[in-house]
Amino acid sequence: MSTSGKTTLIGKIHPDVLAFTVGKDPVLDLELAVWDCVGTAAHVTMLSKMGVEPAVITEKECGKVIKALREVICEVHEGSFSISEADQDVHLAVERRLTERLGELGRKVHTGRSRNDQVAVDIRLHMRDQILGLIEESALLAQSLVKFGRKHLKVPMVGRTHLQPAMPSSVALWSTAYAESLLDDLLLVEAAYTLNDRCPLGSAAGYGVPLPIDRNLSARLLGFAAPHHNVFHASNARGKDEAVVLAACTQIMLTLSRMAEDLILFSMPEFGYFVLPAELCTGSSIMPQKYNPDVLELIRAKTATVMGYSATANTILKALPGGYNRDLQETKELYMEGMRVTRSSLRIMTLMADSVRVRPERLRGGFSAGVYATDKALALVAGGMPFRDAYQHVRAHLDELEDADPDAALAAKSHLGGTAGLDFKGYQMRIKAVLAAARSRRRSSERTIARLMGH
Repeated sequence: MSTSGKTTLIGKIHPDVLAFTVGKDPVLDLELAVWDCVGTAAHVTMLSKMGVEPAVITEKECGKVIKALREVICEVHEGSFSISEADQDVHLAVERRLTERLGELGRKVHTGRSRNDQVAVDIRLHMRDQILGLIEESALLAQSLVKFGRKHLKVPMVGRTHLQPAMPSSVALWSTAYAESLLDDLLLVEAAYTLNDRCPLGSAAGYGVPLPIDRNLSARLLGFAAPHHNVFHASNARGKDEAVVLAACTQIMLTLSRMAEDLILFSMPEFGYFVLPAELCTGSSIMPQKYNPDVLELIRAKTATVMGYSATANTILKALPGGYNRDLQETKELYMEGMRVTRSSLRIMTLMADSVRVRPERLRGGFSAGVYATDKALALVAGGMPFRDAYQHVRAHLDELEDADPDAALAAKSHLGGTAGLDFKGYQMRIKAVLAAARSRRRSSERTIARLMGH
C-alpha cells in the first residue's frame, strides 16, 4: 500500500486517513455550500468593521469577497460547484475558490474563525430554512385533515380501543385528532427553532480569539436573535442542536405513522372504510388486481429510521468530553437525513389526505349494538341510576340497543371536542397563525441575507 501523503489546504495527510475522516462530507456539504458563503460574507463584513490598524480586510476588499461569494453561489445553483477529497469539506472548497479568484485576499477570510464555528453556523442557517419548511408542511397537512374532517363532519365511524369496537365516533373526530397532534408536535418544533436561533460565529475553536471581533454584529448580519454568549458553550452546542431537531422530527413521524397504520387497516377489504387513491399505491409484479399501500408502509418504517437517527445522535453526544470532537461530524448526516425523511413523509401524507375517499355505507355498517353500550349506560345515569347498576343492566341487555341511531349518538356529544363539538374555526385560526409566523420569518431571513450579499 502506498504511504505517500495527499496535500490539502491544511497539510499533508495519508490518503487512507483522508478518505476515512472526510467520509461523506464532499456530498453532504453541497447542501451547505450556499450557507457557507452566506456565513463567510457575514464574517468578512464583521472583519472589515473591526477596529484594528492596519485593517485585516478593508471595506473595499470586503466588497470583492462578497462579489466572489455570489459567484460561488451561482456555481452551486448551476451545479458546477464541487468538493474534492483534497478539499475535505465545503469550508476549504469555498476558501480555495476565493483564493483562486482573489489571491492573497482569499487567504485572509479565515481570520478569527475555525471550521468548528464555521460548520456550526452553516448548519444553523440550513436548519433555520429547513425548520421553517417543516413547520409549513406540517401545518398544510393539518389544514388538509381539518378540511377532510369538515367535509365528513356527520359521517359516523366506530371508535376503537384495543382495535375492538368501543364507542360511536366520526370521520371528523378521527381526522382532526391527527391535525391537532401535528399542531401540538409543532410546539416542539418551535422550541427547536428557538434553540437554533443563536449564532456561534466568532467562537472559533470554542475558546474565542484575541481580536476585537463583534459577535453581536455577526449574529445580526445573519438574522439570528443573538449570539451564544459563552464561546465554549457555542462549541458544545454542536450536535445537541441536531439532536433536538431530530427529537422534534421524531414526534411528527410518530403522528404520521399512527395515521398511516389507521389508513392501512381501514382501507382493507374487511373494513372498507376508506379507499386509497390508485395513483398513490403500487401494483404487484404478479397479481394484476393489487393496489398496495406502499407509501403508508414506508412511512411506518421511516418513522423507525428517524427514531434511530435521534437515538444515534444522543448516543454520540452522551460520552463526549467538552470541546470539539470529530465524532460530531456524524451528527450532520443524521440531521440532514432525518429532516429530509420527515419533510418528504409530510408531503406524501398531504397528498393522501387530499385524495383518500370515504365510504359512508361501510362506516355505518361497522356499528353493532355493543358500540352504543356506554352511551346507554350514561343515559341511565342521567335518569338517576348509579353508574355500576347501569353498567350491569346494559351489559345484560345489549339486545335493547339493536335499533340505536349512530347519527343521534354523534349529535349527543356536543361538549368541547366531542363529535358535535369540534371547533373547526379554532383549528383554522391556529393553522393560519402557524403558517403566517413561518412565512414571516422566512421573508425576514431572506431580506436579511439579501442585504448582506448585496443582492
